[in-house]
Amino acid sequence: MSLDKVKQIVLVLSGKGGVGKSSVTTQLALSLSLSGHSVGILDIDLTGPSIPRLLGLEDAKITQAPGGWLPVQVHHPQTLPPVPNTSYQNGAKTAYNQGKSQPQPPVADNPTNSTTAPQSVGALHAISLAFLLPSRSSAVVWRGPKKTAMVRQFLTDVLWPPLDYLLIDTPPGTSDEHISLAETLLQQTSAPASTVSSGISPPTQLAGAVVVTTPQAVAVSDVRKELSFCRKVGIKVLGVIENMSGYVCECCGDETNLFGKGGGEVMASEFGVEFLGAVPVDGQWGLLVEDGRRPRYGKVSVESERADDEKSDESDELERYDNGNGSGPNYEQDDGLLVDKYRSCSLHGTFEGITRQLVDIIQRR
Repeated sequence: MSLDKVKQIVLVLSGKGGVGKSSVTTQLALSLSLSGHSVGILDIDLTGPSIPRLLGLEDAKITQAPGGWLPVQVHHPQTLPPVPNTSYQNGAKTAYNQGKSQPQPPVADNPTNSTTAPQSVGALHAISLAFLLPSRSSAVVWRGPKKTAMVRQFLTDVLWPPLDYLLIDTPPGTSDEHISLAETLLQQTSAPASTVSSGISPPTQLAGAVVVTTPQAVAVSDVRKELSFCRKVGIKVLGVIENMSGYVCECCGDETNLFGKGGGEVMASEFGVEFLGAVPVDGQWGLLVEDGRRPRYGKVSVESERADDEKSDESDELERYDNGNGSGPNYEQDDGLLVDKYRSCSLHGTFEGITRQLVDIIQRR
């Protein structure tokens, strides 16, 4: 069985599309890797695979080996250099400090232009149907039986290296892929009958599921069905993550609840499951995964705001203000590893806390 070398399997589920499951899966994987764990991502969203794009691996292909497929390596175990300076000043920094659930973005004021010591990371591998398709625009038009067969093949024919955690990114809903996934995993990862009969009940490889929602009522009402699905098929819910929970402006620091706030936490309380945390919207995360740019947050000073009334020249304006999207003169292209650049993202702090809580829940079960 291809899962023999996997210690813990975590499903990322949601009954609603567009809530950011793939983004959450990617950031959980990066955070676990930054904690020193070896991690794998299995993307079973067959008709809309997003993991390769988020990881910057759209041109990668699966390698066939004797006995199965080799997953694509995102990065190998290594030591990362210190994090470069990604200053966050004045208004935006203050707003993050005042926010209840928002992390404080990376701040660097030291003269060495770095914020942390070198950091060791674990390996990260991924597998997706997108690695088998001719191009990113290729459509997958399959009926249920073929989807079911593909999911089972991914669970049995991928030759994973030793992994601490395998994260499985799923499509929205509770249909063919989910039923096939649940049946296959529960069958393959169950404790041996000999241990059960002897009174020993060790934890199985299937640690459980992380359920993702957004705050608004229409999303929460659909995600409730996913929690009910987990109960019906016997999958433990490890916790709920509320994604897109608020947006803090990178420049002025004002916070806006684009989709409301607190719906995921209320749902978790009603179902008696852990609430792992709220994740805000960060435009720099989008630039990181879309363009490979290291997050760099806007800088606005009191002096420059006063000078704004006196300056009309466009070049002076660019010198005064760098909004972090590549238009300012302080922006520099960075071709480093995704896991390295992610450390400069404000969401790294959020997912560091979520990951720590998730690992603790898994270890206690």
